[in-house]
Amino acid sequence: MLKLLARPNLATGGAIVLIAILVAVFAPLIAPHDPITDANLMFAETAPDADFLMGTDEQGRDIFSRIVYGARIALTIGLLVELMNTIIGVALGVSAGYFGGWWDEFVQGLTNVMLAVPTIVFALALMAVLGPGILSLLIALGMTDWAYSCRISRAQVLTMKSRPFVQAARTMGYGPVHIMARELLPNIAGPLVVVATMGIGSAIMAEASLSFLGLGVVPPAPSWGSMLARAREQLIVAPWVAVFPGLAIFFTVLGFNLLGDGLRDLLDPQGRSKR
Repeated sequence: MLKLLARPNLATGGAIVLIAILVAVFAPLIAPHDPITDANLMFAETAPDADFLMGTDEQGRDIFSRIVYGARIALTIGLLVELMNTIIGVALGVSAGYFGGWWDEFVQGLTNVMLAVPTIVFALALMAVLGPGILSLLIALGMTDWAYSCRISRAQVLTMKSRPFVQAARTMGYGPVHIMARELLPNIAGPLVVVATMGIGSAIMAEASLSFLGLGVVPPAPSWGSMLARAREQLIVAPWVAVFPGLAIFFTVLGFNLLGDGLRDLLDPQGRSKR
C-alpha cells in the first residue's frame, strides 16, 4: 500500500476513477432528482444553491442529478468500447506476431491505415451510416481504436515467441492457440493493461465529442457531451450549465490517464530496475 501511495499519479488517478465508479453505481442514491422527468420550467436556469447544488438547465432539470447519471453512460460506454478495442487489437497483434508472413504484413498494413486517420473521423463516418444511439456509438468507437493495442501486443509477441518457455510448449505438442492464449498473452498483459486504462479515458472523450455533435447518445439521456451541446445557448446567462459537465469530463478523463500513467511505472520492469 505504501508503494502505491508513493506514486502520486497512481494514487490520484485511482482515487478519481474510484469516485467516478462509485457515483455511477450508486447514482439512484446520490441524485436528489430524476435526471429526465423532474423538469420544472419555474426553476429553469436556476443558479447553484442549497436545493440545486449545480443549478438547473433550460428545462429546470437538476444538473447535479444529470451529471451523476451521466457517469453511468460515460463509464459504461468507455469500458465496453475499450473492451472491444482490446479484444480486436490483441487478437490481431498476437496472431500477427506469432504467425508472421503474409498475415503479419496484412495486419501491419491495416494498422497503419487506422493510425493514419484519426479515430474520430472513422467514428463519424460510421455514425453517419448507423445513425445516433448508444448501440451505434459502441460499434463505431469499438471498431476504430484498436491500433495501439495491436502494435504493442505484436511487438511483445515478437520478442517472446523465441523464448525457452514457448519452445518448450511447442515441444510438448501444444498448438498455436494454446501457446498464444496460455503462454504469450499472460506475459504481455502488463503493457496492455496500461493501454486499455488510458483507452477508457479516450473513449469517454470520444463519446462526449460525438454526443456534442448530435451523433452520440440521444437526448434527453443525460450524456455529458449532449449537455455541453445544449448549454451553448446559455453560456452568457447560465454558465454553470456548461461548466459542470465540462468539469465532469475533464476529471474523469484525467483520472484514467493518471491511473494508466501510474500503472505504467508500476508494471514496467525496466523502470523498476532503474529505480
